[in-house]
Amino acid sequence: MNGINTQSESLSEVHGTVSTSGKTGWKKLMAFIGPAYLVSVGYMDPGNWATDIAGGSQFGYKLIWVLLMSNLIALLLQSLSSRLGIVRGLDLAQASRNTYPRFVNYSLYILAQIAIIACDLAEIIGMAIGLNLLFGLPLIWGISITILDTFLLLFLMNKGMRIMEVFIVSMVFIVGISFLAEMFILKPVVSEVISGLKPSVLSKNALYIAIGIIGATVMPHNLYLHSSLVQTRKIERTSKGIWDAIKYNFIDTTIALNLAFLVNAAILILAATAFFKKGLYEVAEIQNAYLLLNDIFGSLAPTLFAVALIASGQSSTITGTLAGQIIMEGHLNLRVQPWLRRLLTRLFAIIPAFFTILYFGEDALGGLLVLSQVVLSLQLGFAIIPLIHFNSDKSIMKEFTIKLWVKVLAWLSALIIVGLNVKLVYQEIAIWISNSGGNTWWIYLLVIPIILIIVGLLVYIFITPFIKKPEKIFSNIPHGQALDIGNLESFEFKTIGIAVDFSPKDSSTIRHALIQGGKGAHYILIHVVETAGARFHGDKVLDFETQSDVDNMEKYSANLKQLGFETEVSIGYGRASGAIAKVVKSKNIELLVMGAHGHKGISDLIFGTTVDTVRHQIDIPVLVVK
Repeated sequence: MNGINTQSESLSEVHGTVSTSGKTGWKKLMAFIGPAYLVSVGYMDPGNWATDIAGGSQFGYKLIWVLLMSNLIALLLQSLSSRLGIVRGLDLAQASRNTYPRFVNYSLYILAQIAIIACDLAEIIGMAIGLNLLFGLPLIWGISITILDTFLLLFLMNKGMRIMEVFIVSMVFIVGISFLAEMFILKPVVSEVISGLKPSVLSKNALYIAIGIIGATVMPHNLYLHSSLVQTRKIERTSKGIWDAIKYNFIDTTIALNLAFLVNAAILILAATAFFKKGLYEVAEIQNAYLLLNDIFGSLAPTLFAVALIASGQSSTITGTLAGQIIMEGHLNLRVQPWLRRLLTRLFAIIPAFFTILYFGEDALGGLLVLSQVVLSLQLGFAIIPLIHFNSDKSIMKEFTIKLWVKVLAWLSALIIVGLNVKLVYQEIAIWISNSGGNTWWIYLLVIPIILIIVGLLVYIFITPFIKKPEKIFSNIPHGQALDIGNLESFEFKTIGIAVDFSPKDSSTIRHALIQGGKGAHYILIHVVETAGARFHGDKVLDFETQSDVDNMEKYSANLKQLGFETEVSIGYGRASGAIAKVVKSKNIELLVMGAHGHKGISDLIFGTTVDTVRHQIDIPVLVVK
């Protein structure tokens, strides 16, 4: 009651809210369907579009095998992520906090947050481009209004997990139908598409694009997200119940990620058929792809293209927000309001987008999109390596530990991703040095030391779980272990504060307060005048509302005194939370009783902050009455 957060489940507001018990067959499967679709939207976001279009226009069908490899790696890693969440009841960030020291968790949080910002940057640019293509809205305005989707997330979270999943699946359906229609319009040669499944050597720009495709497909924040989303299903914590959950979630993941692969393949095939085959090798911009589609195929194909772009951007930004909540609460054990965290993440992503448009022009946004996906790929090792370690730990996973052949494939996938990233970093530094004209001091003084620190961190998180340490017990359940309560001594509150606002809830609030203290306590009725005059003049204000409030308070007090309760009145002025906290401290109140506001959705965002704010300004118990 005193404001300390005791809920530590991952995404606690929707944790275990979808029941799976008492269902069989298709109904059982449908109960588990959903989490992987929320994850899959990250595999077909505007960042994927940029890398797929760049790859298809520059190299034709040659990089389809990179898409396929990325999808298979993603399927493996996402299944490990869901297994971790199901078996241990922890998301990836929480498991990391249990395993690594604090400085490592802070570092992992920063890197994961950078990945989310990079992903969010792609959603912002994609949404802005889609609005520009459909409605002619300038990109700078399109980027600005993407802040408003904070309210959409708030609305969906309040409606529950199933409603959010329905929204996301609807967006995925729109994207899929759009590209299915475009494939009928373009009519690619199937034999040439199949030839692109043959692996080829990657070098220079092909390597850069390929790593962008990997980063856009195997997204680090999706590994955090999936390990949390599977916990929205309430399962039987028996061996059979857990194995069933693993099986059904694997089916969910397989279907969702293969659909995402088909969408990405369709985008690359579209670019290869429409541009590469016609000698247009440098179509890296989404806007250029739209215009060329319009010139070649008429208005239908580009319209579908723009609608799908908006749908993918909007759905991806919601899942990115959830991932941000998971990594903050998991790595740092810190919980803030979702709308505030969402707003901060979006602002961090908007800044580079604004800077790029203002200083380099709108044509540079395509390059920024591809760069954001390369940044995602560079973060992957820091999520993949702990994930493999956690799933390989027999002491915790027991019978659900992954088999040897799965470990081999997982470590091989990690080696491929980290190896390609190392090659890319080495290649880019070599280019910087050759282009610096001898002015290389900043590379050796700034860039290389940062790279060495990051490599050292990667080596540390890889080695640490292998090193034998003195036995240390970690809690594998969300709330930790139960404590010995011991003997309880009776305690009576002598001074109780009652916050009233002259609404119908006052009766219940006052009644609950009187139950706590009985006739032996002293009651202080608290009301805050929040008029503009009260905020400016304080206790010197003499407006009608203030006088009316004082009269009402005296009526409350007189009524309670007639019933035999000792009361006094205290009027505050200005902002409610600050004024209430000031009265509590000045009157030495031992218990504060407040009425819940009862707001939901956007009303909660606008009006419902007093209780939470007061709780964080005082150090006494707070009883919130609904």
